[in-house]
Formats: sequence, structure tokens, C-alpha cells
Amino acid sequence: MRIQGYDFQVQAERTTETLGGYLLEGKAVQIGHPFGRTSFFKHGWQSWSEAAWVSLKESPKPILPPERRPQCDDPAYALSPVHGGSGLGGVEGYDGRMLFLGALRPGARVEADRLHLKGQAEHELQWFLAYGEPLEVLSRYAELLAATLGVRPRQPAPRVWCSWYGYYTHISEARLLQTLAGLQGLPLEVFQVDDGWQQNIGDWEPNDKFPSGMNYLALRAQAQGLTPGLWLAPFIARPSSQLYREHPDWFLRDEAGELVLAGNNWGGYYALDVTLPAVQDWLVALLRTVRGWGFRYLKLDFLFAAALPGKRHLEVPREEAYREALRLVREAVGEDTYLLACGAPVLASLGLVDGLRIGPDVAPYWDNEDRRLYLHDPTGPSAYNALRTSLHRLWLKPLVHTDPDVAFFRSRYNLLTPEQKAVLQDLALVAEFKAISDPPEWLDGEEREQLQAWLLARPTLEQTGFYTFRIDGREVDFSRWL
Repeated sequence: MRIQGYDFQVQAERTTETLGGYLLEGKAVQIGHPFGRTSFFKHGWQSWSEAAWVSLKESPKPILPPERRPQCDDPAYALSPVHGGSGLGGVEGYDGRMLFLGALRPGARVEADRLHLKGQAEHELQWFLAYGEPLEVLSRYAELLAATLGVRPRQPAPRVWCSWYGYYTHISEARLLQTLAGLQGLPLEVFQVDDGWQQNIGDWEPNDKFPSGMNYLALRAQAQGLTPGLWLAPFIARPSSQLYREHPDWFLRDEAGELVLAGNNWGGYYALDVTLPAVQDWLVALLRTVRGWGFRYLKLDFLFAAALPGKRHLEVPREEAYREALRLVREAVGEDTYLLACGAPVLASLGLVDGLRIGPDVAPYWDNEDRRLYLHDPTGPSAYNALRTSLHRLWLKPLVHTDPDVAFFRSRYNLLTPEQKAVLQDLALVAEFKAISDPPEWLDGEEREQLQAWLLARPTLEQTGFYTFRIDGREVDFSRWL
């Protein structure tokens, strides 16, 4: 097949020309290319997984230690000797254009070597094949995904205050009420309570730091004109939780019958088998309870756990199991509840959630070098990791609100330079998702004024290159930070 002046050897069951490229059909497809050991456009499995251009001249290095792998990227391919990504990928041509292959349904992988770009899936599906400028190719791919997976009704993303990057788990009813009072006058729309309110991971009732209950806090936020938001990780539980102790048969196991460790946060946690009817009933009841408390913005975290490899009650592809669980969540909370998916399989979440985290957690410091360079783990919290992966996922903007995580304005408890804070603020502007976590009492007068102006800003945006933008006519080049 000759595309844009280059000959590519295409193997597929069927090939049809479409706008901007070709549709291939088959469970496995392969494209021979002449570009050798070039760069590969890697798209990690879930929100925190690396998305970046990587070199085919070097073999991929497995993330260390092994117990972290399930929550960093798809563990089914953790030891793969070739570069690959979830659902899509591409190789750089001689002229800066990209040979691109993307699945039009979840449950697929794209790999590359010096000779081939290969797609493999759990079932028969269509693939989009194109060669062209990366932004144009990804834009056309997004259009095709919108047609197959759907797009939620779109309003501008809300402006969010989140408790995590100021207080982490050190939250209480008294502290958050004080914060609410301090946020008066700032043009925020959501007040989101993060990790630290619950009795345990898996036991989603307020702990004794919230004596008046979560409904009381939601009412206080509403009285201030803010939408109440809450953090949940509904697909996982710690072994110390009452949920696990009472229902150990609800959790995902491997072929040998052993529990699947989903990650090492909180000393380790397990994944619910979301195909079990009893688990589905529990999920629906949980989400209806949270909605009954008054929360209309939910940050759902560690969602990848529902799609981990394992033996399920129903023998369905794992991303289909995840997507069905997410559909039940959407149905339980209703159309008027904003769902922000975090740690979420990217393609399998489209059409069901309103917002999607598109990178690792940010942090009030620039880099996490020990983890990134010596443990080969680019998913650790840091401003650099969040920036790098988020920039390579901005093509998702037509499909979902793209959340690059919070921007910082405070200088207190912050190791970022003014320039580093500014680049995160610009990232939020081009992603069109503004969230902060600065406690108001940590801001001086000038910082609060800067925050207010940034929250109110509605700049004109123009993307002029893969990493370059005009923001109200101001030239911004993110590549110098990479």
C-alpha cells in the first residue's frame, strides 16, 4: 500500500479507505515500515501510565520493584521486550510525520520494532491506519473514537479546589470548614474532598474526623454556591477493610486461585471482581449513597484495578468488564453528576466519564529522579512527569475533559520555582481544566490575586505545533521543559 509517497506492507483481513487514512479489520494487523529504529509514540494504558515519544534504539526497561507494576501500566506486558502501548501507537517517519495505528474499541495493544507496527486485540475490531502530521492524524482518530465510543454532553470543565495536594490525608471536618470559609470570593465551582475522609479503603463511611457526616459538609459547600465533590476508589479494598473480611470471595484472583495484588499503596490492596452480581449491587448501592449525601462531583480513583488480568466470574474481556462496571456507576449517579476518572484505562473510559486525568500526580517539586531514572518508573508524582505525559494526551480534548492535575500558586511548602509554577498554570490553560489545591491560608495577597485572575481567564488558544501554543497571542513552547 502506498501512502503519502511511502510503500507500506499491510496485513489485515480487510482494508477500506476512509477520510485521512484507512480502516483495517482483524484481530491482528501488521504494517511493515521503512523507518528503522526511529521513535515510537507510546500511549500508556491508564491515566498515570507513560505517554511519550520513546526511542526504538533502546529496549524497554521493566519498572522496579515488581509490586508497583500493576498500578503503573498494563501488567500483562510489564516484561515485554518490545515497545508498545494501549490501543494506539505510531512510529516517526523521516519527515516528522507519523505512521499511526489506533484501535476503535478498547482491549487492544500496538507494538513497534524497526520493521513493523503491529496491532493485536482480544477480539475482532477495526483499526485506523494513517500517515501524516501527528496532530492531524490524532485529530482524525479522535473523530472516529467519538463515533464508536461516544462523547458526553459538553460544558466547560468546572473550576475545582481539591484537598489532596495541600493537606493529603490530614483532613477533618473542622479543617475543611475553615478552608471553605477562606475560599469565599474566589471564582471556584467545585469543593472536592479527597482521600482521608473514609474509614478504610473499601469501607466508604466517614471516619471519626467527620463527626457530622458527609452530608453536612456537602450542605455547607452548597450553601457557599459550590458543587460538593468527593474522592472514592470504588473498585479496590485493603485487606484490613471490613469489606474484604466479610467478602473475600468478591476479589479478583489469578489462574492459581491467588488474590491479584493491585498495587502497593496503603500497604497493598486488592481488586474487586466487578462481574460478580453481588459486587455490582454493592457498587450501585455505594454510589447511590454518596449521591444521597449530596455529592455531584466524584473523583473516582484507582479504576484500572477493575481491568487487571485475572480470573473473573464472567469470562469477558477485562476492559469490557471495566466498562460495564463504569456504566453501572454512571447509571447509579445519574447524568447530572460529574465523573472524573483517575488511574483509569483511557480508551475504555471514553463516553462514560466527563473528565479524565491524563498524567501522573503532580507534586510541589519538579522531578522524581530516583524513581524515574533508577527504578525506570515515569509514573511517580512530580511536576515533570505530570507535564510530560499530559502533553502527549491533549489530543483527547474533543472526547473528554482532560485533567492534567492541579496547578500551584502558593510558595509555602513548595519547591517549585516561579517559572515551574507558571508552566503548570499554562498546561492547565491549554488542557482547559483548572484545578488547585492551595489552602487559602497559605496564599499571600499577591498569590491570591494571581490565582483569582487565572481562574477567571478565558484565553484564546491556538495550538501551533505538537508542544507549542499561543495563549492570548503569547507564545508558549513546552518542549524546552522536556
